[in-house]
Amino acid sequence: MHMPLVTISGGMGTGFGRIAGLVAAKAGLELYDDQKLHSEAIRMGIRAKDLKGIDEKAPGFFDSLRVNPELYLDILESVVYSVSRSGQGVIIGHGSQILLREFGCALHTLVHAPEEYRIRQISGKNQMSEGGARKLINKSDSERRGFLRFAYHIDWDDLSHYDLVINTAKLGIEGAAEVILHSLRLQVINECSLQALDAIERLTLQKRAEAAVVNAGLQYYNFSHVEVPEKGVVVVTGLATTEEEKAQMVKAVSSTPGVTSVRDEVNVMPVPGY
Repeated sequence: MHMPLVTISGGMGTGFGRIAGLVAAKAGLELYDDQKLHSEAIRMGIRAKDLKGIDEKAPGFFDSLRVNPELYLDILESVVYSVSRSGQGVIIGHGSQILLREFGCALHTLVHAPEEYRIRQISGKNQMSEGGARKLINKSDSERRGFLRFAYHIDWDDLSHYDLVINTAKLGIEGAAEVILHSLRLQVINECSLQALDAIERLTLQKRAEAAVVNAGLQYYNFSHVEVPEKGVVVVTGLATTEEEKAQMVKAVSSTPGVTSVRDEVNVMPVPGY
C-alpha cells in the first residue's frame, strides 16, 4: 500500500475523529490529532502559553489565546508542515486540507452526515437533549467555518477542496475508514516525491521564521517578507522602521531552529508616527 499523507476533516457528530483513528491504526500511520499537534509544537520550541486554546476558531474567539491571529496561524501552519515532512500520516483538521492542497501525495477527505444523524450521535454520547445537541453542533460548525474563512478565505463545505467525501450516516464509522483505506491502495495516489518533501521542509522553516518575527513583537506583516529558497537558508526582505528593528528581525530569524544562514535584504525606512 502506498503511504501518502491523509487529511480528514468533518463536523461534530460525524465521527471524523474516530475514522481518522481507525485509518491510522489499520494503515500503520501516525495520527496527528489535537494532542499530537500540540506535542509537536512544544517539540519545535513553541511556548506552551502561546498554544493555550488553539482550535479551529475565527478571530472573535482568539481572546483566550493570548496571541494575535497572525502568530496563531504561523504556529498552526508551521506545525502542520512539520508533521508532514515525513510524507506519511493522518492529520485531523486544522486547515490541513488547504495547507497541503498543492501536494499530489496528500489525500483530502471530508466526512459529513445529515444533521439529524449528528444530533443523535451527540445527544446520545453526552446525554443531552436534541435541542442542546443541535445548538452545540451549530456553534461548532460556525466556529470551524469562520476559522477557514478568516485564515484561508475559503468555505469549509466547498467540495473542490477535497478528494473524497464520505457520508457516515450511510457507510458507518468502519465503512468510512475502509473506503479511505481502499483509496490509499490505488496507484493514482502517489507517495510524496523528494521534491514535495523538500517543499514542505522549506514551508515549515518559513512559517517558523515568520512566527519568530511576530513573536518578537516586530512589524512583520506590515513591512517585511520571509522566503526560504533552499534548505536552512532564509531571505528577509522588505522594510524596517529603524536599524534596531532590522537587527532584531534578523536576530529573531537567525535564532529559529533549522536556520543555518540569513540573507538580510531589509531596507530601513522610518514610518510616520513611529
